[in-house]
Amino acid sequence: MNRHRRTKAVGKGLVHSIETFGSVDGPGVRFVIFLQGCRMRCRYCHNVDTWSETSDDASRYSADELIAKALRYRPYWGKPGDPVRGGITVSGGEPLLQIDFLIELFRKAKEQEIHTCIDTAGEPFTREGAFFGKFRELMEVTDLLLVDIKHIDPERHRWLTGKDNANILDLLRYLDSVGKPVWIRQVLVPGVNDEDRYLRATRAFIDTLSNVERVEVLPYHTMAIFKWDRLGIPYSLRDTEPPAQESVDRAVQILSGKGVKP
Repeated sequence: MNRHRRTKAVGKGLVHSIETFGSVDGPGVRFVIFLQGCRMRCRYCHNVDTWSETSDDASRYSADELIAKALRYRPYWGKPGDPVRGGITVSGGEPLLQIDFLIELFRKAKEQEIHTCIDTAGEPFTREGAFFGKFRELMEVTDLLLVDIKHIDPERHRWLTGKDNANILDLLRYLDSVGKPVWIRQVLVPGVNDEDRYLRATRAFIDTLSNVERVEVLPYHTMAIFKWDRLGIPYSLRDTEPPAQESVDRAVQILSGKGVKP
């Protein structure tokens, strides 16, 4: 018997929203659960309404309730062993802030042979205390992680997100050490993290890892400014335009390791 197996429910998770046919949050068609709560304050966040760890607009769901909802869409996911297989992705907000609930949800998902994926910025990660034991338990029932590298430079990362990136990079090192598959994502923000020196440094870090299956570049956009305005939060990147396609293509080449001449 697995020594980490839990015998009772941990309560309901605080869910911001659900997307039943996600196509950009992992392989295949995904049932995407956006959990409430995040401690990063990314200047371009498109889910700023998920920041608060308590919200009157969020809903409480048990793991069983979410699995029951997800299973309605199973015919669209493919079968175990298919080349492209969908499943459940938990995003946010920051899903690792509700790690006890996430463990229970994914244990129940694996009982149903559902592919499980976490979309995380990694901010809560630490190798200390109770969290690390819970994280290792979570990895037993997690198939894939989508991990954001917001910025490779610590000071610029702190300016961009309000948090340091040392533990986030350590998360990626740990996932490499246990062979857990990862997709790395970076939002490309003009004038913030699109300089070649930053992109090359990010690629150099990726080259130290052996578990990265894919690197994705997500062009910065301004479609969520209305949420910031509605919440009365100043949007400091209001004058920043989305990157030109040429810049996106160059970032893809550098971050994918295909090489671009200096």
